Amino acid sequence: MSVRIGINPLTWTNDDMPALGADTSLDTCLTEGKQAGYAGFELGQKFPRTPEALGPILDSHGLSLVSGWYSSELLNRSAEDEIAALQGHLTLLKSLGAKVMVFCEVTGCVHGQIETPVTQRPVMNDAQWTLFLERLDTVAEYCLAQGVRLAYHHHMGTVIETEAEVDRLMAGTSDALGLLLDTGHLTYAGGDPLAVQQRHAARICHVHCKDIRPEIMRDAKNRDLSFLSAMLNGVFTVPGDGFIDYETLFKALKASGYEGWLVVEAEQDPSVAHPLTYATLGRNHLQRFCDNAGLEIRS
Repeated sequence: MSVRIGINPLTWTNDDMPALGADTSLDTCLTEGKQAGYAGFELGQKFPRTPEALGPILDSHGLSLVSGWYSSELLNRSAEDEIAALQGHLTLLKSLGAKVMVFCEVTGCVHGQIETPVTQRPVMNDAQWTLFLERLDTVAEYCLAQGVRLAYHHHMGTVIETEAEVDRLMAGTSDALGLLLDTGHLTYAGGDPLAVQQRHAARICHVHCKDIRPEIMRDAKNRDLSFLSAMLNGVFTVPGDGFIDYETLFKALKASGYEGWLVVEAEQDPSVAHPLTYATLGRNHLQRFCDNAGLEIRS
């Protein structure tokens, strides 16, 4: 039983705010990520989106493709239309050996709007839940048949944000749909990552590790800030630099037989949080947490 440790390029360059790290090249991201000790990367805006272009780049750095974010719009289009829309992304992941797709419903989402408080996110009514779950299951079953499991990403500012919404999502879908456990997003939303892991261990197929600076989170909630404003203020950091109990969580992941990726994904302003410094810090902390939890890390 073992895990792999990867990173998201948000440490260097931000997809929601492209001005952050705009001058940082993909080569710098990959070179520094490898230097910090990571085995793979998730996709970002600067990555080529064809296997023919991206594969040789990753190979030259000795890195694997971990996964990549996909923005779904199942509240606005049919499962069949969504399946057609994701073909290019699915092909890229499958061709380069990624086993999961980071999947998030973005209809009406507000996490990319710097002037919109995260509390103004969309919330589904019962009819929308029924429609969404049915369509999502169809897409999940299709992708699993293609060899890539959907890892649903609960995310601040979207229709699936809270612990209760994650529970409803899991209850209303089949095992074809996997769950991405994001420690930072769930904590920000008032949830308990360990409790969610205990209830849905069999469905967790991907883990995002971002920590929270509690005093900045309290301030962001008190002032009803947007997701991006909170991020710029430094609400997120790498695991081990905040207050989330990763060691206990990792012990639970080991007990449940988790064998996927642990991905450092900590949105920060790279001009404030030096990317290589924080990437290295996060990797070292994950090594310590895994060692203490008895989780073997493979390259």
